[in-house]
Amino acid sequence: MKRLITSAAAVFTAAVCLVSCSSPLKSETKRRNGLRNSFTADASVTIDKMQAEGKLCRSGDAWDIEFTSPNTLSGVKLMFADGSVSASYKGLSFSVPQSAVPVKAMMTELISAVEENASKEELSGEEKDDTLRISGSLDAGSYTLIVDTDGNLCGFEMPNNKLTMSFTNFTLTGSQPEAQTSAETTTSAPAETTA
Repeated sequence: MKRLITSAAAVFTAAVCLVSCSSPLKSETKRRNGLRNSFTADASVTIDKMQAEGKLCRSGDAWDIEFTSPNTLSGVKLMFADGSVSASYKGLSFSVPQSAVPVKAMMTELISAVEENASKEELSGEEKDDTLRISGSLDAGSYTLIVDTDGNLCGFEMPNNKLTMSFTNFTLTGSQPEAQTSAETTTSAPAETTA
């Protein structure tokens, strides 16, 4: 009987080792934080069955997105600054149109997720296909913020809200916080000439 119990324990231990070895633990990867940067990027947005394309810009704390499609949003520009949202179309300002309300909500979530992570020294998350996937949670639900190898924004997802955003043609604009804080400047005195 003692042999049977010992054999069963050995088989159980071997099974546990095999299972734990076959599914490696996910490791957290760290990456420099580029989320404070000012930038422009082409945005592709899917909210449930609605798809939209546009140009996303961030300059300091101000964000805006100007849509190129669909036709119901083409030319509409939403601007987010100082906690308020304004809209314009070909120079005319107005309240946010009904067709843009879902986009306004998803932009607010994106901005909140970016700002929540921008204050961190380094970004940490799960590595996947040369990107870093950072998980978090907001009032509207859980999200995944996706950054590239330089720590710059390249995607945003909120599966419970059927929201997916991807950013391409990412271009840094203006002076960047990292350059201001980490760059050392050296000056040299002009060479003296003798007569």
